Amino acid sequence: MLGVGSKGEFGSGKSSVLESIVGRDFLPRGSGIVTRRPLVLQLYKIDDGQQDYAEFSHLPRRKFSDFAMVRKEIQDETDRVTGKSKQISPVPIHLSIYSPNGGLLFNFPFHLMMQMIPSFHLSNANFDFTLNKDVVNLTLIDLPGLTKVAVEGQPESIVQDIENMVRSYVEKPNSIILAISPANQDIATSDAIKLAREVDPSGDRTFGVLTKLDLMDKGTNALEVLEGRSYRLQHPWVGIVNRSQADINKNIDMVVARRKEREYFATSPDYGHLANKMGSEYLAKLLSKHLESVIRARIPSITSLINKSIDELESELDHLGRPIAVDAGAQLYTILELCRAFDRIFKEHLEGGRPGGDRIYGVFDNQLPAALRKLPLDRHLSLQNVRKIVSEADGYQPHLIAPEQGYRRLIDGALNYFRGPAEASVDAVHFVLKELVRKSIGETKELRRFPTLQAEIAAAAGEALERFRDDSKKTVIRLVDMESSYLTVDFFRKLPQEVEKAGNPAAAASTVDRYAEGHFRRIGSTVSSYVAMVCETLKNTIPKAVVYCQVKEAKQSLLNHFYTQIGKKEVPSVSLFDWAKQLAQLLDEDPALMERRQECAKRLELYKSARDEIDSVSWAR
Repeated sequence: MLGVGSKGEFGSGKSSVLESIVGRDFLPRGSGIVTRRPLVLQLYKIDDGQQDYAEFSHLPRRKFSDFAMVRKEIQDETDRVTGKSKQISPVPIHLSIYSPNGGLLFNFPFHLMMQMIPSFHLSNANFDFTLNKDVVNLTLIDLPGLTKVAVEGQPESIVQDIENMVRSYVEKPNSIILAISPANQDIATSDAIKLAREVDPSGDRTFGVLTKLDLMDKGTNALEVLEGRSYRLQHPWVGIVNRSQADINKNIDMVVARRKEREYFATSPDYGHLANKMGSEYLAKLLSKHLESVIRARIPSITSLINKSIDELESELDHLGRPIAVDAGAQLYTILELCRAFDRIFKEHLEGGRPGGDRIYGVFDNQLPAALRKLPLDRHLSLQNVRKIVSEADGYQPHLIAPEQGYRRLIDGALNYFRGPAEASVDAVHFVLKELVRKSIGETKELRRFPTLQAEIAAAAGEALERFRDDSKKTVIRLVDMESSYLTVDFFRKLPQEVEKAGNPAAAASTVDRYAEGHFRRIGSTVSSYVAMVCETLKNTIPKAVVYCQVKEAKQSLLNHFYTQIGKKEVPSVSLFDWAKQLAQLLDEDPALMERRQECAKRLELYKSARDEIDSVSWAR
């Protein structure tokens, strides 16, 4: 609402018009520039029967039921920033008023608009009609009135400073300009009309208001203006008769003031024929009707924006997760569901639904064969080492036919090398499984909001994988030891014939000296062939053992021990209270995330309420 006195004088009545809309006497009064800081006023409609009260944002815990004290606080807060000089400040004062009736505008279907348009601003300069994220009922902004000259105590720039402040509001294309001028001054000199013409040349969003009709010189009237003959606007001019200073001094309330205003127009010889189109109540009705038409035209875009906001909020809530129940049984169910979600993703990694499980096959197909090829078997079965081991095995009595003890020691020593690759395969698969657990926890979106549960699942899975690794190592070592404990006899019984058929040069070596070179080469060759056969066997059986002991167990029982732990309320030593407390701790969320969810849920409820109102209201023309 923009109200400006002409020729540098003040008192156009803009504050009185604002108070009439609100239905309360609470604004500072006096001569000169009284409004020196923007006053952002929010009106909230409360239940019938409740007492009106006000709150300032800078005093959030204090309620003002005495509106004379509201006026004093506005004055004091203004002075805190500007001092007691006549300077101005763009820093606004935020005031909220809670009332069952909400002033004149709430006597019309304005409450429906408020739910459809989350923010609606009414100021000295304008009704600012915007969508944002904070749902309020109605906001009015009281701005300093325009002036032409600086008076003592004011900087020379104050004229331009005030105009810039007011202009920043009225130049918004979706604002409604309420240009208020006193009727006892020439409308041609009205700064309000001049500024409105500049920012709204078409006049579509400008409403003209004439105040102080009752203070005009006898024999004069404002019919030229009110009937649109001296200055025509797109919307009709409205005359207002505010309370006089005497009425204010006598504490005449708004109800009586509006009745006197109606009587004035009804009995006026000049304005009687316009009585039904004059007054504060008609102005509020006119503005409400205009706003209805604006909102009706924008309902499709508003609905689209609300639906988009609802979709975004629901998506964010899905990402944040729904609130957790306080019941221990429900919490246990939630924990088990989260564990199953993690377990499902972990299995998908192992089975190829997600990447990573193929690395286990890489251990068996690449790492194990490469490790076996690198074993120092050539050094172990070298001629010199064979001679040494066979000779030592015979002791003081050389062997008569074949050095059986020497064969066994050579084979045992060779097979002992297989322990390293076998254990390395177990460790390599263990590392892959740990990585898949880590990835699976990260990919379980529902778990992200519960860091404590994440850590517990990771720890439980890690402990299980350690157990599986220990079992697997014992098994693969047993496989190696089994090969050493019992040799395949048929291999050695058939070997001489096979060696001769193969034309083994060692068979033709001189046998004069039982320790001749050919004899030991043949022993080394025989042992090498047997070890190669065992190597092929272990190359197949070690992966089987690792998969059985680690991979299969991880798929089937990775979290079994964890399930036992969280279900231990059946254990006599654990009380029901302690058990419930442990469950709650597992589902302990980040406080910031919980606060964000509450904010989203509140906003979602408000947007859905607004959408329901739009769907249920028939906008009759």
